[in-house]
Amino acid sequence: MKGEGKMVFFKSKMKWVGLLGIFLSVFSLFIHFLLARYTEGGVSQYQASITIFSWRPIFENSDLSPNSPLYRRLWGPVRQLQFLHPQANPGGDYAAPILQTTGFVFVRIRGGFHEIRNSICDVVVIARLLNATLVIPEILSTTSSKGISSEFKSFAYLYNEDQFIAALAKDVTIVKTLPKNLKGARRTKKIPMFRVSWSASPYFYLHNVLPVLNKHSVVELVISDGGCLQTLLPPNLEEYQRLRCRVAFHALTFRQEVQELATKILNRLRARRRPFIAYYPGMTRDALAYYGCGELFQDVHTQLIQHRRSWMIKRGIVKGNLSVNSAEQRLNGSCPLMPEEIGILLRAYGYSWDTIIYISGGEVFGGQKKLIPLHGMFENIVDRTFLSTGWELSALYGQEANLVDEYPKTRPFFKEEMRRDSWKTSGPRPRPLPPPPARPKYPYNMEGWWGWVAESDNEPESTVTELRMNAHKLLWEAIDYTICVEADVFVPGFDRDGMGRPNFASLVMGHRLYQSAAFKTYRLDRREVVKLLDETRDHLYEANHTWITSVRRHMRKALVEGLAHDSTKSKPQSFLSHPLPECSCLRRGPTETSFHASSPSIQSQVEASLGVTHPCPAWMKGERISQSRDEREEDLDENDSSSSGFFFQHSVGSHGSHGDGEIHNKEDTQMEDQEELEGAER
Repeated sequence: MKGEGKMVFFKSKMKWVGLLGIFLSVFSLFIHFLLARYTEGGVSQYQASITIFSWRPIFENSDLSPNSPLYRRLWGPVRQLQFLHPQANPGGDYAAPILQTTGFVFVRIRGGFHEIRNSICDVVVIARLLNATLVIPEILSTTSSKGISSEFKSFAYLYNEDQFIAALAKDVTIVKTLPKNLKGARRTKKIPMFRVSWSASPYFYLHNVLPVLNKHSVVELVISDGGCLQTLLPPNLEEYQRLRCRVAFHALTFRQEVQELATKILNRLRARRRPFIAYYPGMTRDALAYYGCGELFQDVHTQLIQHRRSWMIKRGIVKGNLSVNSAEQRLNGSCPLMPEEIGILLRAYGYSWDTIIYISGGEVFGGQKKLIPLHGMFENIVDRTFLSTGWELSALYGQEANLVDEYPKTRPFFKEEMRRDSWKTSGPRPRPLPPPPARPKYPYNMEGWWGWVAESDNEPESTVTELRMNAHKLLWEAIDYTICVEADVFVPGFDRDGMGRPNFASLVMGHRLYQSAAFKTYRLDRREVVKLLDETRDHLYEANHTWITSVRRHMRKALVEGLAHDSTKSKPQSFLSHPLPECSCLRRGPTETSFHASSPSIQSQVEASLGVTHPCPAWMKGERISQSRDEREEDLDENDSSSSGFFFQHSVGSHGSHGDGEIHNKEDTQMEDQEELEGAER
């Protein structure tokens, strides 16, 4: 008994020792994180190694001086656009909204992220045009998706309602809901409804909608085409174009949780104080089907694209044949540039293998295998899933119920099951042969929801989970949109959606043009790029000096001359993709006058291609100090290793070699310097 008592006491003592050890371990971890968080010298290391959860950036050259010629060429501002600044304030004759309005405009919007954004800007302009009270629009992509959190509904699921109302208080009266008497009329479907097209004119609203609004005090607009007002308005309605800019770039702010997570991801991207590129592939199934680019894949995804194109033809979205020569479409610039092609262009221009590239825009159609070549050229490729945790993304969605899909992902083979049963239950030989082995399904073919194509000719109905996922995509694209707008460089792979109109990338380019026009945005001419790539198709990874020079010349031209293309191609379909000249002005600092007087070609180029001629208001006085000519030069660095014909090498040692493919010599560098200067002056 005495021995047993000692054992019990010993076990009890060991338990206390174990608890004490656990407590000390937890306390030690807490102190460690606290010191790492608040120690000045370890802030950047802590952010890079702890908060960037699954991503560890790898850099060859940690010292990238902003004053070097190479840095200015790759990351510096476009000096031809440095004196272009946002100006969307209303003119002096712009009156405040009248308190006594003509009635209420209730709006239902269907579509994706960029279609919703375009539509919201249009309905605000329409409410101002009709002198009506606007009810906060209803976004059907959220309200029609079963299973999303009850914390957020419709507009507030994506945008900040209070900020939207306050920012537009001097433009239009906005309320959150209809009055009680009109809510009942809406439930009984007694409210007059208009299904409006994306190019409806002001005349349509003033002569068709306004009389009905005056009579019933309320109208309902249903928008499903990504807009409800023509993009190019008459000159006398220029103030309404500025109103569109105030809505898109000032009033439409994402709700707090989305903004906070986007800011966290931006901070994690910049933790090492390195610039980064935001890349939007634009490879969506609808866009590929609309332009007939299915044959670029040559696998199961071609079948999916053709199936979608057939669906579009039946509904009149596409006017043409089901079979299209994808090679010709690619040569015409009507197909997206593949990630591999974008990577080749960036490496040829001089971006090193350790450049940070953020992939935006959600899932790339064709699967992750389409991004493998890009990963082979650049080490630090990330997206929002690399830079955030599951619980951070879940916090955006709120509390959601667990769902069970109503419909199976694939349909079983009834004939095969019957054959198996007959083979098992049949009598003595001769017996029917066993069924053949099932068709192998490779992981990359079953990566997304498209696995049904291997077993059925009919696309399955959307499950409840897929409907909810569509609502989540709005939040993902909101995060990507914020990061792309703030990126040091933006590169779109494609700028058209599944209806042939400007897409997510076009909105980003328009926002960057308005907010920070001098930031580098490559508006590539896909037709010219395809020609360049085909010229050296057999030697893409060992390109010669002449080809690299041609690529660099084209990319430099794309920074400014691409704006002229957007003004003629994109703006007639989406004002937000090119909000110039209505929403910008020219501003010069006091020391910049002499420079512009000595090189009027730069100013005339901006005025001719963009149409921005009016100066900024007096209160927007220039504060920038003019740089000397030598400081402004976007020269090629004399030691730029990417000038090599073998421009996909990684190691530092390989850069120093002088093989046949190398072009490291001073004369070539000086020649490229001269080309840079000549291209900037044109």
